[in-house]
Amino acid sequence: MNQANTVVLITGCGSGIGQALALAFHQAGHRVCATARRLDTLRPLAEAGLMTRALDVTDAQAISHLMMSLRAEGVSVGTLVNNAGYGAMGPMLDVPTEAWQQQFDVNLFAPIALCRAVVPGMIDRRQGLIVNISSVSGVLTTPFAGPYCASKAAFNAASDALRMELAPLGIRVVTVQPGGIRSSFGDNAAQRVHLADDSPFQGVRDGVMARANESQSEAMPAETFARLLVARLGRDDVPPVIRLGEKSRLLPWLKQWVPTRTLDRILSKRFQLDRLKR
Repeated sequence: MNQANTVVLITGCGSGIGQALALAFHQAGHRVCATARRLDTLRPLAEAGLMTRALDVTDAQAISHLMMSLRAEGVSVGTLVNNAGYGAMGPMLDVPTEAWQQQFDVNLFAPIALCRAVVPGMIDRRQGLIVNISSVSGVLTTPFAGPYCASKAAFNAASDALRMELAPLGIRVVTVQPGGIRSSFGDNAAQRVHLADDSPFQGVRDGVMARANESQSEAMPAETFARLLVARLGRDDVPPVIRLGEKSRLLPWLKQWVPTRTLDRILSKRFQLDRLKR
């Protein structure tokens, strides 16, 4: 995946999947540049011998500064792993406009900005790999996760376009659509639930919270996910879409084969929407 003097640049390495991926790439013999908004969260990776940098992926100047810093050290990005992301949860009517904007800033606009930053160097070398960590939530939409599902659906579509456009230039784009991966995602999502005091969905608050924590049910350990993904990416026949983790294959299958009205009823019952019927 990498040539001499190149690094695997990974975003969102402060915990969970990002930290596990950084260690897995490092253990596989790659030089890694692990980034996160707060440098102190990267201390375990720095102690393990990885290059660490602070990076707010929504800050264009911070991205530019990081690229200049790497160039000054004689380092190029051979592999970009767009992992940073989070889930804004709650009924569609209760999620404010600014929360929608932030959700798309982090989950869609930021990774595209990072692609723009690293692709010119990859084109010069006629070689590169972009790994976009998306979600099966971008394939199957569920209640009370509209902003998150929408951002990941858009990210899946953007990744498809990038894959086709960059292939003739020697750059591979792989979309990873994890299912349930054990990490801090559930806790973070639960803290980002939008549910107004006068919301018509207050009566099914437990269903809203259940969706926020859904990904952590019987989830695959982040370390297992990272090890399997790095091994898959090291093969010559890397598929354009990789699905790993709990329900990563089931949910897309349901979306493709189960009639929409039937699926609506299943999901409505799962997240208690059926209790609102009079």
